[in-house]
Amino acid sequence: MALNDSINILNSAYLAVEYIDSFLPENPLQQPFKNAWNYMLDNYTKFQIATWGSLIVHELAYFLLCFPGFVFQFIPYMQKYKIQQPLLSSLHWLPLPERILHKLLIFTYKALHNLSPFGMQAEYAHPLETIILGMGFFIGIIVFCNHVILLWAWVICRLMETIDVHSGYDIPLNPLHLLPFYAGAQFHDFHHMNFVGNYASTFTWWDKIFGTDSQYISY
Repeated sequence: MALNDSINILNSAYLAVEYIDSFLPENPLQQPFKNAWNYMLDNYTKFQIATWGSLIVHELAYFLLCFPGFVFQFIPYMQKYKIQQPLLSSLHWLPLPERILHKLLIFTYKALHNLSPFGMQAEYAHPLETIILGMGFFIGIIVFCNHVILLWAWVICRLMETIDVHSGYDIPLNPLHLLPFYAGAQFHDFHHMNFVGNYASTFTWWDKIFGTDSQYISY
């Protein structure tokens, strides 16, 4: 009975999506994406698309989304939005190649020693922690997803969120802040600084319900 109810709910959801889609204008990107998908099916196996394709999508999205935060480090104007001060106040006395190298070393040091976050270290974790977190990430996809494209879209959305909260910058007019109960970099940075509290990076109502944001509120 429970299984039938779940199937009926899913069928109703699909019908609702199709009904809404019938009122929307035609997507100009639909045909190019369809052609690209057919090209992949003609030239690669489904296993290759699901594994190597997913890896490529992840890496491309990961580094592209990290790139703005990396560039901000070299723009003096953006420093006023930086949550924590850098380890060194200035590296301008160094030649440009050495300056970039030392910046990268500082980013790595901060990532390893739990100092001010940087977007590229958002996925820095023990393999066991990655597996445990990955289970929560994939459960919804396994239950509700019926196409690998939806998995890729979810990967990109999740990367966008985790890189933003680890960016180290609290930028005004951030469109992600339009999401209800979105934590943002300022809220999540306190978790890295304090270790206890502010566990939610998106749905902050959990911290409010369990009182784990009390130290942040009084900070």
